[in-house]
Amino acid sequence: MATLTLSHLLPHRLRRNHLPADHRRNRCRCCLSSTTNESSTAVVWFKQDLRVDDHPGLIAASKHGAVIPLYVLDRRILSRYTTETLELAIIALEELRSSLKKQGSDLMLRYGNAENVIEDLVKEVRAPFVFVEEEVEHHLCEVVEAVKKKMDGVSFPGETPRVVVWRTSFYETQSLSDLPHSWEEFKKLTLPVTMPVPAVRLSSPESELQWGSVPTLDDLKDYMKESLCEKENSWREMARVSAERILMERNLEPNVDETVGKKVNNSAFITRNRDTVGGGTEAVLNALAGYLRYLEGTSRDDWQEVHARLRDAETRPGASFFKLFGPALCLGIVSRRRVHYEAIEYEKERNAGFISPFGYSASTVTAATDAVCSMEWYSLVALNKETTDDKRRSVRIWRWKGYLIQYTVAGNEGPAVLLVHGFGAFLEHYRDNVDSIVNSKNRVWTITVLGFGKSEKPNIIYTELLWSELLRDFMIEVVDEPAHCVGNSIGGYFVSLMAFLWPELVKSVILVNSAGNVIPGYSPLSVSKERRVPFGAQLGARLLILFLRFNVKKLLKDCYPVKPERADEFLITEMLRASQDPGVVMVLESIFGFDLSLPLNYLLKGFEEKTLVIQGMKDPISDPRKKVALLKEFCPGMEIKKVNAGHCPHDEIPEEVNHIICEWIAKVDNDEQQEALKSLIPADLLPQ
Repeated sequence: MATLTLSHLLPHRLRRNHLPADHRRNRCRCCLSSTTNESSTAVVWFKQDLRVDDHPGLIAASKHGAVIPLYVLDRRILSRYTTETLELAIIALEELRSSLKKQGSDLMLRYGNAENVIEDLVKEVRAPFVFVEEEVEHHLCEVVEAVKKKMDGVSFPGETPRVVVWRTSFYETQSLSDLPHSWEEFKKLTLPVTMPVPAVRLSSPESELQWGSVPTLDDLKDYMKESLCEKENSWREMARVSAERILMERNLEPNVDETVGKKVNNSAFITRNRDTVGGGTEAVLNALAGYLRYLEGTSRDDWQEVHARLRDAETRPGASFFKLFGPALCLGIVSRRRVHYEAIEYEKERNAGFISPFGYSASTVTAATDAVCSMEWYSLVALNKETTDDKRRSVRIWRWKGYLIQYTVAGNEGPAVLLVHGFGAFLEHYRDNVDSIVNSKNRVWTITVLGFGKSEKPNIIYTELLWSELLRDFMIEVVDEPAHCVGNSIGGYFVSLMAFLWPELVKSVILVNSAGNVIPGYSPLSVSKERRVPFGAQLGARLLILFLRFNVKKLLKDCYPVKPERADEFLITEMLRASQDPGVVMVLESIFGFDLSLPLNYLLKGFEEKTLVIQGMKDPISDPRKKVALLKEFCPGMEIKKVNAGHCPHDEIPEEVNHIICEWIAKVDNDEQQEALKSLIPADLLPQ
């Protein structure tokens, strides 16, 4: 396997005090020469890079005698797409084929597992090179690895096919492994952003090939359903309904009007929902131009529509950019550095070629550049293949709604267990729980939820419903079966919400010093249909960050009153590192807008006998005695275990908590097995 990095030269003013130009040229020439053969055929396998503009893989492949662009309709890849993403992908594939034809080529579409399709094609055209973009998502990495293994078993006289991995370098840097772990330290490097490159001419093979046709959305949905069992179909249907809508239906509130308005000519909003930009690269860049020029006003109908969508999506400053352009970026219809380049060029246009060191003159430029730079940072973090937790478990990446989420999995047999951390923590907070639970014959997933640790921190409004939907989709896409769900602090509230909204996904609930109240006689109130950032929340969040950075050690040790030494340097260092990440202000703003009004006794009604409460009785954050008393009175079916610990018993006294959790899981599973056996015995044979 070869790795290809293409560095494109910047104007001299952008590369002062950086790598010498001749060094970069030599590096680029070396990479290309190792993968160039003018008489051979190269296959370019498209996945989430659906463009010809600024495509390093196509540029490298163009040095070969013939190029075959390929898109594989692989269920393992497409199954992670929502219906709207599938619709965007189909339209993008049609535009990609059109763009490739303009460059002298075409797009081949074939169905099946990628490794089998590519093996057959490589043998058919005797292609010694397969170019593929580097991936960070675990399920895509597995597919790429399967292709590499297949290629190892293919050989031609004189050569063996190779998989050449490429990536679009956003910054001018030689090594990803040498980059700082902190965003603040990374910014100090002041690395220049590389320039996007135009599309290149391609040569098609002379032999006749079956290129295939782009499917319709209905055809693709039917193709996807062929491999799904009844449970998978029902779970996927479940994922399409938002938490907010479920709450509204249970409260008998009318549904929100989802009309999308009149469609305009040359609209970039071409999906059925018409709330995100789609089409080919040209259409997306046109919409981007309209977005950037929001402050200027326009008489163009298509740009007026972009401006209207911008206003609707601007739930907080800058949030509209990813809402409108995120799906196109994730499908690779445009590259991140192309967006950055277009935004900076517009800023220069506004200011006679001048870029102010004090910030951009247009808020839309700030929104676009901040978004793509943030996306690039979290991609760089995810690309570090050495990433592991302190117990040397490999950290995997899952993409949710376009955002990168970290998780781990351990164990090969037994019931599924999901561990969810609290506010400000991360998956490593369960560092001394996973092995013990696995050793009791369980399979354990840990997750760093959106906005924390090394998971992405996008510019969105964070709510308890958003996090519950994240857990729902993680259960459906990654765990793929019901699990015993453990949650500490606010993580316990998220788990309770998931059990309330989607009980099919939860075998039992284990609350470890959970957030949430107990309110006798609670009646549900109207659901807030739209969340906005409360006035003063941004200032409050920035002040809170400063306070936490100066006091994190004391605050953390206060949560560990029995064993303060467990609040060690690892936890403190990682919390401080995460507090410097791009987007952390938006996460902390959520503290001022949380709605935990649904009490635990309401959320877990009917689920009480499958709920275990582990309560540290020295919790400095809440009143543990009052909470235990209320739970005993109003949730009598719950099992409650009081322990001598603070707010994080699972990490402060892991041996004791692990034993309690493992005993509980064994009991619940044994009860389920007994119930299943009883259901098989005829009713007249059961003891009366």
